Formats: sequence, C-alpha cells, structure tokens
Amino acid sequence: MNPNKALWEKGDFTQISRTMVENGEKFVASLGITQGLDVLDLGCGDGTTAIPEAKLGANVLGVDIASNLVEAGNKRAKAEGLINCIFKEGDATGLHELADKSFDMVVSVFGAMFAPKPFDVAKEMVRVTRPGGKIVMGNWIPGDPTLVAQILKISSAYTPPPPEGFISPMLWGVEANVTERFGAAGIAKENISFMKDTFIFNVACSPVEYLNTFRNYYGPTMNAFEAAEKNGKASELQRELEALFNSQNQSGKTDSTYIPANFLRVMINR
Repeated sequence: MNPNKALWEKGDFTQISRTMVENGEKFVASLGITQGLDVLDLGCGDGTTAIPEAKLGANVLGVDIASNLVEAGNKRAKAEGLINCIFKEGDATGLHELADKSFDMVVSVFGAMFAPKPFDVAKEMVRVTRPGGKIVMGNWIPGDPTLVAQILKISSAYTPPPPEGFISPMLWGVEANVTERFGAAGIAKENISFMKDTFIFNVACSPVEYLNTFRNYYGPTMNAFEAAEKNGKASELQRELEALFNSQNQSGKTDSTYIPANFLRVMINR
C-alpha cells in the first residue's frame, strides 16, 4: 500500500478534526469565497475547511488519500444537507481525474503538505487552477516552538530513520521551498505571498486527555508510540509529550486545553 495512504488511514483523524471545526470555519471566512465558486479542497480530511466552504455557497470537491476520511466527509456533507460538497479519494501528487483549469480556488490546510513529491504536488495544484484563480495553503513550520511542530519533532526522535529520498513535509513551512516548488510549476515569485498565522486547539478536556487522542488516533503519533514500545521507550515518549501539552496549554485550567499553534499561510495568484 502507498505509505502515505496507510499513515492517514491508520487511525481516525476525525477524532482530531472535531477539535478543529471552529478554526476551520475561521480560516475559510478569510478566503473571500463567494456563491458558485468552484473550489478544490486538497488533503481535505473529513471536511474541516471543505464543509464551511460549501456553506458559503462554493461548489466544493474534497480530495483525500484516506478512504475512511472521504467516507466520513461525505457523511458530514449529507448530514448538513450540502449537495454542493462531494468528497473523493485521490492523490495530491497526481490528480489524474481532474481536468486542467477546473477550479477558481485550490485550498489545502495541513493536507497536501504531507504528500510525497512536493514538486509534483505544486505542479498539480497549479494545473487544475484557472488563470486568475487562487491557491491557498496552510503548512506547519519546521522548528517552530508551538504544538504541532514539536509533536512531530519529538515523535521523529522515536521512529526509525525515513527511507532514502524522503522529503520532510515540514519543508512546506519554509518560504524559500514554497517559492521554488511553485516557481518550477510556472508561478512567478511576485505572485506568491506569505503570512504567519495561528491555529487554536480549544478542547474541553485536560492537555493529557487531548494528548491521548493524538496517541490513539493520529497516524504519526501512533507510529511513534509503536516504535517506542518496541524499544522500551513508550513511557519516555509519553512523558515528553505530556510535558509539551501541559507547557503549551494557555487555558489557565487543568481540565481544559487552549493551545495556539503557528503555521505558514501561503497565498498564490494564478
């Protein structure tokens, strides 16, 4: 099986995404989406941004590599009565079923960044976007001191080295890399802009309970614990992550979690 597909089908990301609803809506509200806009939401999960895009009147196609998340997204859209939102399985490195210049906007928030072959991903995003359209990405930033970058950094210390030729998804959070990748796809540097943005994890449970959601349902964290258990280091990994979640919590309470996490917002004019 495709390793990326296996990773995201491994757990149940809907358990994480349900804590991201409010921020997904906030992000989408800033995109200037209008009635009838054709939007591709790439690496969409079960619809954190796709669902609110459709609620604003866009015609949304959500594409994700994980079949379980595609199924969950279609269930969400049906429950919301959104006939203008469809989820399909697909690979961001090769959107073969999608015609050139099909969408007014392509959005990918913490999604396409995890696909391999980043130059292919950029090329495909540009290919399916209409001239005059926009591409918007939200990407975690490597080395950032906030939650997600640190989860991935800590987890990587407990997992086996990646295979030869592996390109870290976190490199999508480096402006120079983004410029190079979209430049190779024909986008001029002056048509690419960046800003640092913040995503809030706001959950009515303790930081340690929230960590356990990641341990049980988030593919990268699940893999880290599986590897740590084989080496007798699972309790060490648990302690490191508990310290991280507790230190990042800004709720001022032990039974609730409020953690801001920085990311890079990428905005491209086609």
